[in-house]
Amino acid sequence: MQNDELKLSPQARKAILLALAEDIGSGDYTSLWSVPEEHRSVARIFARSGGVIAGMPVARFLLSRLKSECELVSAVPDGRVVQAGQVVAQLRGSTRRLLGLERTLLNFLQRLSGVATLTRRFVDRVEGSGAKILDTRKTTPGLRELEKYAVRVGGGYNHRFGLYDFVLLKENHIAAAGGIREAVKAVRKANDRNLLVEVEIRSVEEVLEASRAGVDRIMLDNMTVEQMRASVELIRNHRKGGHPEIEASGDINLNSVAEVAATGVDYISVGALTHSAGILNLTLIIETDS
Repeated sequence: MQNDELKLSPQARKAILLALAEDIGSGDYTSLWSVPEEHRSVARIFARSGGVIAGMPVARFLLSRLKSECELVSAVPDGRVVQAGQVVAQLRGSTRRLLGLERTLLNFLQRLSGVATLTRRFVDRVEGSGAKILDTRKTTPGLRELEKYAVRVGGGYNHRFGLYDFVLLKENHIAAAGGIREAVKAVRKANDRNLLVEVEIRSVEEVLEASRAGVDRIMLDNMTVEQMRASVELIRNHRKGGHPEIEASGDINLNSVAEVAATGVDYISVGALTHSAGILNLTLIIETDS
Protein backbone atom coordinates (compact mmCIF):
# COMPACT_ATOMS: atom_id res chain seq x y z
CA MET A 1 0.00 0.00 0.00
CA GLN A 2 1.37 3.41 -0.99
CA ASN A 3 -0.25 5.34 1.87
CA ASP A 4 -1.32 3.62 5.09
CA GLU A 5 -3.37 6.56 6.35
CA LEU A 6 -5.58 9.19 4.80
CA LYS A 7 -5.80 12.71 6.13
CA LEU A 8 -9.18 13.83 4.90
CA SER A 9 -9.19 17.18 3.15
CA PRO A 10 -11.98 19.70 3.80
CA GLN A 11 -13.48 18.71 0.45
CA ALA A 12 -13.55 15.02 1.38
CA ARG A 13 -15.07 15.77 4.78
CA LYS A 14 -17.74 17.85 3.10
CA ALA A 15 -18.57 15.00 0.69
CA ILE A 16 -18.87 12.52 3.56
CA LEU A 17 -21.13 14.80 5.59
CA LEU A 18 -23.23 15.54 2.51
CA ALA A 19 -23.77 11.80 2.05
CA LEU A 20 -24.84 11.46 5.69
CA ALA A 21 -27.21 14.43 5.44
CA GLU A 22 -28.62 13.03 2.20
CA ASP A 23 -29.56 9.82 4.00
CA ILE A 24 -30.85 11.18 7.31
CA GLY A 25 -32.60 14.30 6.00
CA SER A 26 -34.90 15.70 8.68
CA GLY A 27 -34.50 12.60 10.83
CA ASP A 28 -34.25 8.80 11.01
CA TYR A 29 -37.84 8.38 12.08
CA THR A 30 -37.74 4.60 11.94
CA SER A 31 -35.11 4.51 14.67
CA LEU A 32 -36.44 7.53 16.56
CA TRP A 33 -39.90 6.02 16.86
CA SER A 34 -38.98 2.36 17.43
CA VAL A 35 -35.78 2.39 19.52
CA PRO A 36 -35.64 3.81 23.09
CA GLU A 37 -33.35 6.83 23.38
CA GLU A 38 -31.22 5.24 26.09
CA HIS A 39 -30.71 1.96 24.19
CA ARG A 40 -27.05 1.14 23.50
CA SER A 41 -25.59 -1.65 21.38
CA VAL A 42 -22.50 -3.32 20.06
CA ALA A 43 -22.47 -3.61 16.26
CA ARG A 44 -20.16 -5.62 14.06
CA ILE A 45 -19.44 -5.17 10.37
CA PHE A 46 -18.96 -8.47 8.57
CA ALA A 47 -17.53 -9.19 5.14
CA ARG A 48 -19.94 -11.14 2.97
CA SER A 49 -17.29 -11.66 0.31
CA GLY A 50 -13.52 -11.70 0.23
CA GLY A 51 -11.47 -8.67 -0.75
CA VAL A 52 -9.26 -5.77 0.33
CA ILE A 53 -10.54 -3.38 2.99
CA ALA A 54 -10.36 0.38 2.41
CA GLY A 55 -12.13 3.34 4.01
CA MET A 56 -11.54 3.11 7.75
CA PRO A 57 -10.50 6.81 7.91
CA VAL A 58 -14.01 7.60 6.69
CA ALA A 59 -15.50 5.41 9.42
CA ARG A 60 -13.42 7.14 12.08
CA PHE A 61 -14.45 10.56 10.79
CA LEU A 62 -18.15 9.69 10.78
CA LEU A 63 -17.97 8.35 14.32
CA SER A 64 -16.03 11.40 15.49
CA ARG A 65 -18.99 13.56 14.47
CA LEU A 66 -21.11 11.72 17.04
CA LYS A 67 -18.73 12.71 19.83
CA SER A 68 -19.22 10.41 22.83
CA GLU A 69 -22.36 8.70 21.50
CA CYS A 70 -20.54 6.07 19.40
CA GLU A 71 -17.01 4.73 19.06
CA LEU A 72 -15.02 2.46 16.81
CA VAL A 73 -13.80 -0.27 19.14
CA SER A 74 -11.71 -2.22 16.64
CA ALA A 75 -11.17 -2.36 12.90
CA VAL A 76 -9.23 -4.27 10.29
CA PRO A 77 -6.57 -1.90 8.88
CA ASP A 78 -6.91 -0.63 5.35
CA GLY A 79 -5.07 -2.86 2.90
CA ARG A 80 -5.84 -6.08 4.79
CA VAL A 81 -7.33 -8.95 2.79
CA VAL A 82 -10.46 -10.35 4.45
CA GLN A 83 -12.50 -13.46 3.81
CA ALA A 84 -16.25 -13.93 3.75
CA GLY A 85 -17.62 -14.08 7.29
CA GLN A 86 -14.72 -12.16 8.84
CA VAL A 87 -15.40 -9.28 11.25
CA VAL A 88 -14.15 -6.06 9.67
CA ALA A 89 -15.00 -3.62 12.47
CA GLN A 90 -16.74 -3.41 15.83
CA LEU A 91 -18.66 -0.34 16.96
CA ARG A 92 -20.35 0.55 20.23
CA GLY A 93 -22.77 3.25 21.28
CA SER A 94 -26.25 4.67 20.91
CA THR A 95 -28.38 2.24 18.92
CA ARG A 96 -30.24 5.08 17.26
CA ARG A 97 -27.00 6.69 16.14
CA LEU A 98 -25.51 3.42 14.90
CA LEU A 99 -28.61 2.75 12.82
CA GLY A 100 -28.58 6.31 11.52
CA LEU A 101 -25.06 6.11 10.12
CA GLU A 102 -25.20 2.45 9.04
CA ARG A 103 -25.97 2.97 5.36
CA THR A 104 -23.62 5.92 4.84
CA LEU A 105 -20.79 4.09 6.57
CA LEU A 106 -21.34 0.90 4.58
CA ASN A 107 -21.70 2.78 1.29
CA PHE A 108 -18.25 4.30 1.69
CA LEU A 109 -16.58 1.16 3.01
CA GLN A 110 -18.11 -1.04 0.31
CA ARG A 111 -17.27 1.35 -2.53
CA LEU A 112 -13.69 2.05 -1.46
CA SER A 113 -13.03 -1.60 -0.62
CA GLY A 114 -14.36 -2.53 -4.06
CA VAL A 115 -11.87 -0.16 -5.71
CA ALA A 116 -9.01 -1.50 -3.57
CA THR A 117 -9.99 -5.09 -4.31
CA LEU A 118 -10.10 -4.61 -8.08
CA THR A 119 -6.81 -2.70 -7.99
CA ARG A 120 -5.15 -5.56 -6.09
CA ARG A 121 -6.29 -7.99 -8.77
CA PHE A 122 -4.61 -5.90 -11.47
CA VAL A 123 -1.46 -5.49 -9.37
CA ASP A 124 -1.26 -9.23 -8.81
CA ARG A 125 -1.57 -9.89 -12.55
CA VAL A 126 1.56 -7.81 -13.35
CA GLU A 127 3.66 -8.93 -10.39
CA GLY A 128 7.31 -9.34 -11.33
CA SER A 129 7.05 -7.32 -14.55
CA GLY A 130 8.13 -3.98 -13.09
CA ALA A 131 5.05 -2.24 -14.47
CA LYS A 132 3.01 -0.08 -12.10
CA ILE A 133 -0.77 0.09 -12.22
CA LEU A 134 -2.14 3.64 -12.46
CA ASP A 135 -5.61 5.05 -11.98
CA THR A 136 -7.19 7.81 -14.09
CA ARG A 137 -9.51 10.80 -13.63
CA LYS A 138 -12.53 8.60 -14.39
CA THR A 139 -13.74 8.83 -10.80
CA THR A 140 -17.07 9.39 -9.07
CA PRO A 141 -17.70 13.18 -8.97
CA GLY A 142 -16.79 14.52 -5.54
CA LEU A 143 -15.10 11.31 -4.40
CA ARG A 144 -11.81 11.45 -6.32
CA GLU A 145 -9.63 11.88 -3.25
CA LEU A 146 -11.20 8.86 -1.56
CA GLU A 147 -11.19 6.63 -4.63
CA LYS A 148 -7.58 7.44 -5.45
CA TYR A 149 -6.71 6.62 -1.84
CA ALA A 150 -8.42 3.25 -2.31
CA VAL A 151 -6.28 2.63 -5.39
CA ARG A 152 -3.16 3.17 -3.29
CA VAL A 153 -4.53 0.85 -0.63
CA GLY A 154 -4.92 -1.81 -3.32
CA GLY A 155 -1.28 -1.44 -4.35
CA GLY A 156 -1.76 0.84 -7.34
CA TYR A 157 -0.41 4.31 -7.99
CA ASN A 158 -2.11 7.61 -8.70
CA HIS A 159 -1.85 9.36 -12.05
CA ARG A 160 -2.69 13.05 -11.96
CA PHE A 161 -5.35 14.20 -9.49
CA GLY A 162 -6.66 16.83 -11.87
CA LEU A 163 -5.86 19.09 -14.77
CA TYR A 164 -3.65 21.23 -12.55
CA ASP A 165 -0.82 18.91 -11.46
CA PHE A 166 0.38 17.17 -14.63
CA VAL A 167 0.46 18.14 -18.30
CA LEU A 168 -1.04 15.45 -20.53
CA LEU A 169 -1.20 16.40 -24.19
CA LYS A 170 -3.90 14.28 -25.75
CA GLU A 171 -5.17 13.92 -29.29
CA ASN A 172 -7.35 17.04 -29.18
CA HIS A 173 -4.62 19.24 -27.68
CA ILE A 174 -2.14 18.08 -30.30
CA ALA A 175 -4.59 18.73 -33.15
CA ALA A 176 -5.37 22.23 -31.85
CA ALA A 177 -1.67 23.06 -31.41
CA GLY A 178 -0.69 21.88 -34.88
CA GLY A 179 1.20 18.72 -33.98
CA ILE A 180 3.19 17.00 -31.25
CA ARG A 181 6.32 19.13 -31.63
CA GLU A 182 4.35 22.37 -31.60
CA ALA A 183 2.26 21.34 -28.59
CA VAL A 184 5.28 20.31 -26.52
CA LYS A 185 7.21 23.42 -27.50
CA ALA A 186 4.34 25.67 -26.39
CA VAL A 187 3.98 23.85 -23.07
CA ARG A 188 7.72 23.95 -22.35
CA LYS A 189 7.75 27.70 -22.97
CA ALA A 190 4.85 28.34 -20.59
CA ASN A 191 5.59 25.70 -17.94
CA ASP A 192 6.54 27.94 -15.02
CA ARG A 193 5.21 25.35 -12.55
CA ASN A 194 7.74 22.72 -13.62
CA LEU A 195 4.99 20.17 -14.22
CA LEU A 196 5.81 16.81 -15.77
CA VAL A 197 4.84 16.64 -19.44
CA GLU A 198 3.30 13.57 -21.05
CA VAL A 199 2.13 13.16 -24.64
CA GLU A 200 -0.40 10.67 -25.94
CA ILE A 201 0.44 8.87 -29.16
CA ARG A 202 -1.79 6.56 -31.12
CA SER A 203 0.58 5.02 -33.68
CA VAL A 204 4.13 3.72 -33.95
CA GLU A 205 4.83 6.49 -36.47
CA GLU A 206 4.38 9.10 -33.76
CA VAL A 207 6.84 7.44 -31.38
CA LEU A 208 10.04 9.09 -32.58
CA GLU A 209 8.34 12.48 -32.92
CA ALA A 210 7.24 12.31 -29.29
CA SER A 211 10.61 11.03 -28.14
CA ARG A 212 12.49 13.78 -29.98
CA ALA A 213 10.22 16.38 -28.41
CA GLY A 214 11.83 15.67 -25.04
CA VAL A 215 8.76 14.80 -22.98
CA ASP A 216 8.89 13.12 -19.59
CA ARG A 217 6.46 10.34 -20.45
CA ILE A 218 4.88 8.88 -23.57
CA MET A 219 1.43 7.30 -23.44
CA LEU A 220 0.79 4.48 -25.89
CA ASP A 221 -2.96 4.79 -26.32
CA ASN A 222 -5.21 2.05 -27.70
CA MET A 223 -2.37 0.18 -29.38
CA THR A 224 -2.16 -3.52 -30.01
CA VAL A 225 0.36 -5.48 -27.95
CA GLU A 226 2.57 -5.79 -31.03
CA GLN A 227 2.49 -2.02 -31.58
CA MET A 228 3.31 -1.42 -27.91
CA ARG A 229 6.27 -3.77 -28.04
CA ALA A 230 7.62 -2.07 -31.16
CA SER A 231 7.09 1.38 -29.63
CA VAL A 232 8.88 0.46 -26.43
CA GLU A 233 11.86 -0.81 -28.42
CA LEU A 234 11.99 2.37 -30.50
CA ILE A 235 11.83 4.63 -27.45
CA ARG A 236 14.48 2.70 -25.55
CA ASN A 237 16.86 2.58 -28.51
CA HIS A 238 16.36 6.20 -29.50
CA ARG A 239 17.31 7.71 -26.17
CA LYS A 240 19.44 5.19 -24.33
CA GLY A 241 20.04 6.14 -20.73
CA GLY A 242 17.61 9.04 -20.86
CA HIS A 243 14.45 7.81 -22.51
CA PRO A 244 11.05 9.03 -21.32
CA GLU A 245 8.86 6.85 -19.15
CA ILE A 246 6.35 4.78 -21.07
CA GLU A 247 2.69 4.33 -20.18
CA ALA A 248 0.14 2.02 -21.80
CA SER A 249 -3.53 2.97 -21.85
CA GLY A 250 -6.81 2.10 -23.52
CA ASP A 251 -9.40 -0.43 -22.33
CA ILE A 252 -6.84 -2.68 -20.63
CA ASN A 253 -8.52 -5.38 -18.57
CA LEU A 254 -7.61 -8.28 -16.30
CA ASN A 255 -7.31 -10.62 -19.27
CA SER A 256 -4.90 -8.40 -21.19
CA VAL A 257 -2.90 -6.57 -18.51
CA ALA A 258 -0.18 -9.21 -18.05
CA GLU A 259 0.55 -9.29 -21.78
CA VAL A 260 0.69 -5.47 -21.84
CA ALA A 261 3.10 -5.47 -18.89
CA ALA A 262 5.35 -7.92 -20.71
CA THR A 263 5.96 -5.35 -23.48
CA GLY A 264 8.24 -3.46 -21.08
CA VAL A 265 6.11 -0.40 -20.34
CA ASP A 266 6.69 1.40 -17.03
CA TYR A 267 3.04 2.17 -16.27
CA ILE A 268 -0.37 0.81 -17.19
CA SER A 269 -3.31 3.15 -16.63
CA VAL A 270 -6.67 1.49 -16.01
CA GLY A 271 -9.83 3.58 -15.89
CA ALA A 272 -11.82 0.56 -14.74
CA LEU A 273 -10.21 0.74 -11.30
CA THR A 274 -12.63 3.52 -10.42
CA HIS A 275 -15.27 3.70 -13.14
CA SER A 276 -16.15 0.01 -13.15
CA ALA A 277 -15.24 -1.35 -9.72
CA GLY A 278 -18.00 -3.18 -7.94
CA ILE A 279 -18.47 -3.14 -4.18
CA LEU A 280 -17.08 -5.42 -1.51
CA ASN A 281 -20.22 -6.81 0.10
CA LEU A 282 -20.35 -5.84 3.79
CA THR A 283 -23.12 -5.91 6.38
CA LEU A 284 -23.62 -4.36 9.79
CA ILE A 285 -25.29 -6.45 12.49
CA ILE A 286 -26.31 -5.18 15.93
CA GLU A 287 -25.59 -8.20 18.09
CA THR A 288 -25.79 -7.39 21.78
CA ASP A 289 -27.05 -4.78 24.19
CA SER A 290 -24.30 -3.27 26.30
